Amino acid sequence: MSIGNSPEDDRPSIGRVLQQARIAAGLTVEEVSSSTRVRIPIVHAIEEDDFTRCGGDVYARGHIGTLARAVGIDPEPLVSQYDGEHGGRPAPTPAAPLFEAERIRSDPRRPNWTAAMVAAIVVVIGFVGFTFFKGGDDGGTTTRVAEGSTPNTTSPKPTKKTTDPKPVPSDSAIAAAPRDKVTVKLSATAGKSWISAKDHNGRMLFDGLLQKGESKTFQDKERVDLVLGDAGSIELFVNGKKVEDKFKPGQVERLTYTKGDPEVG
Repeated sequence: MSIGNSPEDDRPSIGRVLQQARIAAGLTVEEVSSSTRVRIPIVHAIEEDDFTRCGGDVYARGHIGTLARAVGIDPEPLVSQYDGEHGGRPAPTPAAPLFEAERIRSDPRRPNWTAAMVAAIVVVIGFVGFTFFKGGDDGGTTTRVAEGSTPNTTSPKPTKKTTDPKPVPSDSAIAAAPRDKVTVKLSATAGKSWISAKDHNGRMLFDGLLQKGESKTFQDKERVDLVLGDAGSIELFVNGKKVEDKFKPGQVERLTYTKGDPEVG
């Protein structure tokens, strides 16, 4: 669906703003596509205000922000304009109402014949035992005590509890990362950023906006390819180790990581 200017708003359209900024920056569609990894047909469609090829509102917002940063303009007004023209961000789906479970009425309690029989057997056994120990002494007053070993009244010495040795702390968090795979964790600590992650076969693991305070972890047996729309907002851990590269705010970075130490592929 092609979206143009509404009658109430005389602002230039999102696609027009992006196209003019690209031309002013001296960039071609192919160069913008190469730097952002947004496919050429999608770049053309967005510049024509056709967002149907983005795959949904989340991807459309991410592509708008990525293209805006690539051509050197602030993405926030364009994303806000997109939300205003498309009904705003979708409201969270309310939780399904909970229904009180129907109480199950128990049947009237029936006599517990099993318990009655057990009680009767206990009474009989007790009577027989009492008769066995008292039998034969009609007028005697002494009580017969069963022969046996004298019980040990001394309390046992407490055994010394052995404590397991404390684990030696590892040098870094890399001990928790599997050595036969590459593990990449992204945390949006300084702000939100659009990110894209693919495995070694080029299959898309994630493509969208990472809000401030959110984290994503990706894992592959060989390689993870990343595109960071705003690398300065992202804290990066590879195979359990923090990547110390200092990325600037708004900087677009294309990174590849493999097994072993966190080195850019």
